[in-house]
Amino acid sequence: MGTATGSVPSLPPVPHNARSHLRVPEGSGYSRRRVQLRGQERPITANRQTSWAFADAFVAEDDALRWARERARESGIPSVSPGTGAALRLLAATVDAKAVAEVGTGTGVSGIYLLQGMRPDGVLTTVDPEPARQQFAKQAFRGAGFAGNRARFIPGRALDVLPRLADGGYDLVFCDGDRLESLECLAEALRLLRPGGLVCFEGVFAQGRTVDSAAQPVEVLRLRELLRTVRESPELVASFLPVGDGLLTAVRRG
Repeated sequence: MGTATGSVPSLPPVPHNARSHLRVPEGSGYSRRRVQLRGQERPITANRQTSWAFADAFVAEDDALRWARERARESGIPSVSPGTGAALRLLAATVDAKAVAEVGTGTGVSGIYLLQGMRPDGVLTTVDPEPARQQFAKQAFRGAGFAGNRARFIPGRALDVLPRLADGGYDLVFCDGDRLESLECLAEALRLLRPGGLVCFEGVFAQGRTVDSAAQPVEVLRLRELLRTVRESPELVASFLPVGDGLLTAVRRG
């Protein structure tokens, strides 16, 4: 990738000896050194790291979320941080979401947060290639008090399922799947979203690798392409939220 003009800004990775009594969100790319970002230099201090870590852990999780998170840990499945979940819940509530599509069911952690922010009659359509994970999510949703008709579970690859969903039928599309398919999922999301709808991508920091100038695997290069595409698209109003492992969010213009 390189550092040509217009490229995604390169930030230093998180130092292993960062001094904070709170854990900095893993892979966030924060550093205590000064960093250059689009022509503006600002210090990233230990206090700022602590503040970010506090914000990411600000929301208390209930029993259903803790159960789903524990199943994820046992199964070796990554799940969104509490801060990311709270952001998703807020975004779903902000657009008064009635229809949400999720790529990457996992064990239901992100799904619970999305359902909590959606309208009481809203339906979450969630896609995952592993049916066993979706069984965990079904149990988690029941434990969180959601009726069975609030979620539609579709097993399969995202790029096989998303093309079958209705054009303009969704208020929010959340992508937490295969990073190699990020750009294709973005194209599908833009088709699925109504004007004013939101698309969100989780894990865009890639544990600090996206902003690390060292050589990176193809999946990280794809994330950098995603960042550039979203930032430069005239169809989108974008923001990159530094919660969890990075939440890229954009509104589709009307």
